Amino acid sequence: MMRPKERVISALSKEWVDRAPVCCMTTSVTLDQMRAVGSYWPDANTDPKEMAMLARAANHVVGFESVRVPFCLTVEAEILGATVDLGKMDRTPMVKGHNLELGEAVPIPETIEDKGRIPVVLESIKTLMKITSGEVPVIPLAVGPFTLAGHLVGIENLLLGIFQDPGSVHDTIGECSRFCRGYLESLDLAGGDVILISNPSASAEMLSEEMHAEFSVPYTTNALNGVRDAMTVIHICGASTPLLENMISLGVDGLSVEEKVDPFEAVEIVDGRAALIGNVGVVNPLLQGSPEDVRKETLRTMEAGFDIINPGCGLAPGVPMENLREMVRTVKGY
Repeated sequence: MMRPKERVISALSKEWVDRAPVCCMTTSVTLDQMRAVGSYWPDANTDPKEMAMLARAANHVVGFESVRVPFCLTVEAEILGATVDLGKMDRTPMVKGHNLELGEAVPIPETIEDKGRIPVVLESIKTLMKITSGEVPVIPLAVGPFTLAGHLVGIENLLLGIFQDPGSVHDTIGECSRFCRGYLESLDLAGGDVILISNPSASAEMLSEEMHAEFSVPYTTNALNGVRDAMTVIHICGASTPLLENMISLGVDGLSVEEKVDPFEAVEIVDGRAALIGNVGVVNPLLQGSPEDVRKETLRTMEAGFDIINPGCGLAPGVPMENLREMVRTVKGY
């Protein structure tokens, strides 16, 4: 029987596996997991031991074959000056204030490893590697350059700028890409097995395929050049079917898509050129459905031929433990 890390790495490599892995590469924390391990938000967002303990719950308590840190999309934006609310027990940190005008220089520090919450994330990665004995893949999260730019100047201003001042948009995203590249390098050097780049603002609901190719793909590609050893996965929210070719062009190992993407169509389009990850619905069935609903939707994703079975997006804190365990049981018992 394959170990979780071996199974996940093989699946991402499009090599033989004894069965599909069942993971939560997207945000994995729920209130039930917090109670099970006695580690809670918001403290776990700023303390490396608490972060590692809570991240481990996805594997140790639920049975997912991965652990993921951090739990939000605000680490980078906070360092670059955006106002961040660190959240509550039932809410992740959120960007609350934008600090830059479009085209204004991004205040990138000369060194980043000691800035903001980056030391917390890097230390939690090393702790997770120890407490999982290297048998479970550790998956650090980074934000894509387009989404980061939206955090700094406001996504509405960024989208409007594409039509009114595209040069400034390119300048801002380009600087964000330079920062992202350095952060990805730090995550890679810390020992992360699979780095997930989440780029939710670069969705088909926000950008056409052509706009995505111009304003997201080259900058994400540049950021990914900071990764040498880890495998890489890109996650884009929404109905990302029109963007699948662009996502493949990034050269990542895996594509993470949510439930708005038809899994059978996605498998046909991707055609083995990258591993597909997803796409069990986080609202229906995981949050609002029954265990039987979860089983049916999980089987549908498996039957479509996804390489790694995963929630379609980040879990809502209120997702019942029994629904998550049913997802795990369905995959492991198939």
